[in-house]
Amino acid sequence: MNNKLAIMAALCAMAAMIGASSQVISSCRYGLQLCVELILPSLFPFFVVSILLSRLGFPAMLGRLLAPAAAKLFRISGEGASAFLIGLTGGYPLGAAYIADMEKSGAVSTEEAERLLAFCNNSGPAFIIGAVGLGVFGSAKAGLTLYLIHICAAVGTGLLLRRIGASEIKGPCEAPLVLPLSQALPEAIQQAVISVLSVCGFVVCFTVFTGLLDTNGFFSALTGRLAATTGAELHWCRALLCGLLELGSGAGAMRGLPLSARNLALASGLLSWGGLSVHCQTLSVLSESKIKGALHFAGRLISACIAAALGFAAATMWF
Repeated sequence: MNNKLAIMAALCAMAAMIGASSQVISSCRYGLQLCVELILPSLFPFFVVSILLSRLGFPAMLGRLLAPAAAKLFRISGEGASAFLIGLTGGYPLGAAYIADMEKSGAVSTEEAERLLAFCNNSGPAFIIGAVGLGVFGSAKAGLTLYLIHICAAVGTGLLLRRIGASEIKGPCEAPLVLPLSQALPEAIQQAVISVLSVCGFVVCFTVFTGLLDTNGFFSALTGRLAATTGAELHWCRALLCGLLELGSGAGAMRGLPLSARNLALASGLLSWGGLSVHCQTLSVLSESKIKGALHFAGRLISACIAAALGFAAATMWF
């Protein structure tokens, strides 16, 4: 974006916030409440453990074991397989950060890193099962189902993109950095704090943005138009639009929806899409690498479509 346009947009945002200061404060409080009730409990402990495993060299060890299967399925290296595991256990944007670290260290090529980013940056089980399964639907079974769907969608996306950049794949190599536990644990906690604060910052920012749209009547009008066009209820449409912007806000907006095929499809699709907030977080962790984010956007879109279809089918069969 041109700097002049960015400055104009920032000035417009500031003017809008001044004109609707009470709504900004209310939205900010709601965003912080989401962080306290959903984001921090479901992400922070998992961030710590995932980063700790990475610092101790576990992903590279496991990656070497999985290298043959990874090469056949996805045409990725053993290090790429470890990124897939980190992405499915750590949550957004830990997978992207791990891939960026590997690319900067030379563990994978830039081309492989871009393809890995398309299907290895995913939501973690803590958020899916805790925040969505239990927090939205009040069901651990629904949470486990959503997590299995999330894994299947990631695998399907990886299979569809398996030939992109395959000629640039490097073989498995040693982890860029392996630390003793006495050093790894403090680093894991410090990095987890930074990561979760970054996630919370984007959650609050996009919640305030949605609140400003609400103040001007734009968001409510768009929700009503979508409901009239699709025949879906307003609650469902609002959750969809919130989730497209920011996943945490989408999870908060889904609260109260019953467990049905349409609602499970919505949750599955939004979890795999991640929201524009996750895309911004991903671009921020890629800023010091050579990785471009185009394939990440395409991968999230493909994964969301697969997940929504699987969610609808799963709810029809199991619930």
